Amino acid sequence: MSSENTSQPRADNIPLAVTAIVLAVLALPLGDALIKGANTGFAISQIFILRSALVVPVFVAIIMMRNPKALRLPKRLGWATLRGFFMTIMWVFYYLSLPHLELSAAAAAYYTCPIFITLFSAMLLGNKIKAVGWIAVIVGFLGVLLILRPKADDFNWYALFPIVSAVLYALAMIATRAKMRDEHPLILAMSLHVSFIITGAAIMALGVVWPSDATQGSSLFASWGVMGTTQWGVMAILGVALLIGSIGAVVGYQNGPPSLVGTFDFAYVGFAVMWGILLLGETPDPVSIVGMLMITGAGIMAMRQ
Repeated sequence: MSSENTSQPRADNIPLAVTAIVLAVLALPLGDALIKGANTGFAISQIFILRSALVVPVFVAIIMMRNPKALRLPKRLGWATLRGFFMTIMWVFYYLSLPHLELSAAAAAYYTCPIFITLFSAMLLGNKIKAVGWIAVIVGFLGVLLILRPKADDFNWYALFPIVSAVLYALAMIATRAKMRDEHPLILAMSLHVSFIITGAAIMALGVVWPSDATQGSSLFASWGVMGTTQWGVMAILGVALLIGSIGAVVGYQNGPPSLVGTFDFAYVGFAVMWGILLLGETPDPVSIVGMLMITGAGIMAMRQ
């Protein structure tokens, strides 16, 4: 087995990587918009446990149909566990921010993650960043500042939570690229959902010690909302969205350089605006739109480096 780990990694498949990540960032903000919706009332632990409980059996069924022998623990269990930890804490911070920010603003702040991926690729993987890449990093951060406007009267500290999520996501994707390229993507994605269930159970246990009066997911330890037909339908959509998103992220970063795949991650911002308009009635103001265009332009520049 050691000879397999030291063999030359398989070649990149750029079209597959790009397609996978675009599908992922189309599906994920749909779930975010539903979670932010006023009538869901889901606690974070409720989302983590129920959504992943619906998704894990789907993963098991798909793996059993395609390759039953692949149904096993990840080969690099420690790295997969660390990746799952980064990703679950990432979602905790992001979901805590949603009740306090417009979806487009949260998405734009979160989507400093491709910038962090580019930087971490250079720092941790030795990938070189050309001049246009550094310009993209600067333009991207300026775009985020336009959206968040930290000196504005309506700025709130919850706007920093998506940036913390961005750092954690970038670290998780760098670990995927550097240490888990040979892991089965379905096993790696399923391990994330196991991490969601464990983290959700831990949050529930802490909620018993530190109960919250909150009735919705604005508090980490909020009580569970009532599950009716509508709520179960929303939870099923959340499961499908994360199923597509988690598999797409793994496939994308296993098959393409993080700095390239990360630029296509910027499409998340545009899709978040779209879902925010369609489902939440949110319309970004002109300054925010300029910031989003700057972020998109930064992604295009980084893609050219």
